[in-house]
Amino acid sequence: MKTILHTLCFVVVLCGSAAWAQEVARPKRAAAKEAAAPEERIDFDKARELLRKEQSGQKLTEAETAYLARAKAARRGTQAAGQPGGKTQPAPRKDKIGQKPLTEMSAGDRYKEQDGGLYGGGKNEPPEEHRQAAAAALAKIETLDAAGRPAEGGTIGFASISMSNATQEFSIFKRLADADAAKSPRVTIVDCAQGGQAMAEWVDPQAGPWQEAARRLAAAKLAPEQVQVAWIKLANKGPRGEFAEHGKKLEQDSLAVIQNTKAKFPNLRLAYLSSRIYGGYATGPLNPEPYAYESAFVVRWLIQRQITGDEALNHDAGRGAVRAPVLLWGPYLWADGVTPRQADGLIYRREDLAADGTHPSDAGREKVAKLMLEFYKTDPLAKSWFAR
Repeated sequence: MKTILHTLCFVVVLCGSAAWAQEVARPKRAAAKEAAAPEERIDFDKARELLRKEQSGQKLTEAETAYLARAKAARRGTQAAGQPGGKTQPAPRKDKIGQKPLTEMSAGDRYKEQDGGLYGGGKNEPPEEHRQAAAAALAKIETLDAAGRPAEGGTIGFASISMSNATQEFSIFKRLADADAAKSPRVTIVDCAQGGQAMAEWVDPQAGPWQEAARRLAAAKLAPEQVQVAWIKLANKGPRGEFAEHGKKLEQDSLAVIQNTKAKFPNLRLAYLSSRIYGGYATGPLNPEPYAYESAFVVRWLIQRQITGDEALNHDAGRGAVRAPVLLWGPYLWADGVTPRQADGLIYRREDLAADGTHPSDAGREKVAKLMLEFYKTDPLAKSWFAR
């Protein structure tokens, strides 16, 4: 009997101790949960935007810097969970995706029902009628004063419109071009592309990117009426879905951007369009492959729409309201990773991209800038206004 009583007492004490331990642990768990809550409430879309802003060279506020640091710490903790020794697993490396550059695809080649060539049908030169339209636009480019009138001491404004990759590349292009004796001293280059501001962010003509573009032009003492040439690099952030879905979205947004550019710069004669560089090394969803590759077809769709007389892209006052400049391909920048392009041997190694595998590294920026400079110095439908 005594043994039974002792056993019962031990069980009661043990249960009481367990209950007491749970009561003690409960506020600790609540405190831990409360401490973790701010990390769980981090908006990683916002954090990615701040990271792109930082990588594009823009200065973050003290609060933005702290928010980004907190997000990075939370991300490191998430990645370390479940990994041996707390180490993150590297993203798979794709040094090629096995697609032909658009410039190397023939009329008989197919990619999701799309044939080859920058202008379609396996051709990398515009059809004759469109080439003549471009030549007529080129003939109208001349030095203008701040009111947009022809002037001996005026200038030819050349501006970029796009997102972070574009500003990283175009800013180096501007430095190289301004130092190149082959560039005409009559040309004033202004980088209006901005970090985090892809095509969708430029759709509203009153949106922030346009205000910043106006500020940069004013800082360069270039009036909107003097801008006669633009470079627009097509991309949207975080594309998703099939080619038809994300391609259509990029096409619609880019159409609005082109129309806005013409409205903002009334003397705009030509817009050179480009698609993205290689995205196979991307570690996140900002713009990986095959989206980077597929953006080239969207450039072509827009140019083809203008060639076939789409009113939304009309450039000829004799055919109605002018809503766009003449559209041409600018430099085609994509190559299949480490597979050399046939024409010029262009490749993209991992070191040509930054840590995220999406934005160009210093080496990548230099590579793209040199491609751009060579294009504007030598292309038959560019060199007449750009070169001496």
